[in-house]
Amino acid sequence: QVQLVESGGGLVQAGLSLRLSCAASERTFSPYAMAWFRQTPGKEREFVAVVNWNGDYTYYADSVKGRFTVSRDNAKNTAYLQMNSLKSEDTAVYYCSAVERNLYYAARYYLRGSYDYWGQGTQVTVSS
Repeated sequence: QVQLVESGGGLVQAGLSLRLSCAASERTFSPYAMAWFRQTPGKEREFVAVVNWNGDYTYYADSVKGRFTVSRDNAKNTAYLQMNSLKSEDTAVYYCSAVERNLYYAARYYLRGSYDYWGQGTQVTVSS
């Protein structure tokens, strides 16, 4: 069973940056898309960003557009989320996810249920 392991979370001041990483445990694992979601206590897990297999297509939640950048390095089996100009409202547990098949329609990539693999999450806390 493939495992996704996130790293890079932590405590940071508002306005600064963090980069999250998500490494897949199996070298042969080649998901069509890798995405990031986040969740705060009492709220639903929400979509943040997704990147397709070769990085040509990326989609972002409106709340992070222009501040966050999602990417992946297939040689390292790793996806990244570069988070700049962080705000206190970005505080959450961030989860990496992956889906092996092409979902074809952009709207499907925003849905939690579309993803087959999930990491354990990494806490990001932004202090104001």
